[in-house]
Amino acid sequence: MNHGVIEVSNVTRSYTSDVGLFKKEKKTVEALKGVSFSVKKGEIFGLLGPNGAGKTTMIKILSTMLIPHSGNVSILGLDPATDHRFLRPKINFILGGERNLYWRLSAYDNLSYFADLYKLPSSIKKKRLEELLNLVGLEEVAHQKVETFSKGMKQRLQIARGLVNSPEILFLDEPSIGLDPVSARQLRDILRDLNNQGTTILLTTHYMYEADELCDRIAFINKGQLIEIDTPSNLKKKVGNLSIIKCSVMGASQSQIDSIKNLKSIHHIIIDRHEFACSLRVQTTEPQLVVPFIYDSMKNSVITDLTISNPTLEDVYVMTIGEGVS
Repeated sequence: MNHGVIEVSNVTRSYTSDVGLFKKEKKTVEALKGVSFSVKKGEIFGLLGPNGAGKTTMIKILSTMLIPHSGNVSILGLDPATDHRFLRPKINFILGGERNLYWRLSAYDNLSYFADLYKLPSSIKKKRLEELLNLVGLEEVAHQKVETFSKGMKQRLQIARGLVNSPEILFLDEPSIGLDPVSARQLRDILRDLNNQGTTILLTTHYMYEADELCDRIAFINKGQLIEIDTPSNLKKKVGNLSIIKCSVMGASQSQIDSIKNLKSIHHIIIDRHEFACSLRVQTTEPQLVVPFIYDSMKNSVITDLTISNPTLEDVYVMTIGEGVS
């Protein structure tokens, strides 16, 4: 039997907290409810879901920061709960945002500190740090303090920090959160290069295009349960009969919008209102019915643009996870 480098079987994890101002009561939240999946060696595996779905809890369990209440976890043949001393040198993790860096130190000194924590031999340390700074494009600012860095530069330094021990598996929790489009693209390029060199990557993200571009396979998680696991292309095929209608309208009234929202042929609709116009994104399996209805409903308004396209991973996500998620 071909086992993955990550094996998760029926994992559960709950949190208990006190609620109430005067009369305290215990409230238990099930963050993970019997989650099972595996990740193959050399794979980029995406874990996608709304806030509170259980993504970060899962990452913390896999990276030895949290112990599951039940179930089994194996990473590189080791149990992260009992074998963490042997496992930690083989893995690393990167969090989104600007945590886990010392802002008053230079980029080089940050990496040097973490290299010492991982007991990197002094004979290879200098060369390794220079390679990492070059990999993430920070070699020219290596000796500048991190507090002078942009958000994108800090996140690239986080990537370098996560690679000081040459991990076999890299865990990333929302790595591109808050990054501008250029920095986010640079980050994706770095992750692809790492993966091409053999690093197995597991990441969580809210950005569907990022997951679609990077991931070999994707798991949708919601309310602590896995709903679907497949390749991005296969996931999109599962809603292959779905069409996406994008429409921009000037001067549409609320009653006109409501008439479209109430049409039975529509699976889901997203409405973005602007000062004088609104844009509609409609999911339907019957565009031949919906498009004429939109034109009829908007007789006294101006449709400035209307296109019909195939579904994206975001459309699959909305259909799979459901509405009203954040």
